[in-house]
Amino acid sequence: MTAIPDITVDGTGLLCVTLLLRLRKHIDGAQPGTVVHVIATDPAAPLDLPAWCHMTGHHYLGPVPDPAGRPVYALRLTTDAVPTRPGAPWHRDDRGQ
Repeated sequence: MTAIPDITVDGTGLLCVTLLLRLRKHIDGAQPGTVVHVIATDPAAPLDLPAWCHMTGHHYLGPVPDPAGRPVYALRLTTDAVPTRPGAPWHRDDRGQ
């Protein structure tokens, strides 16, 4: 059973760099446990999204069926996520440590 999304991020046509920037903007301030569905047409998304979740500590839930046939991936936000740089969410933000 697939979790119903609390947030859907449409990254259709975006490369993963831009997709991660959009994803970060949409989840900023979202509560832990929030389920996010990401529509991602970049062929690298099936590798990049799990890697980003692994880096940040969010839970990658995997691909989910989409009635329109779009590639959609799910993740669940965690309480203890590692912060990322504001303009570069593919890098940890270690400046405060």
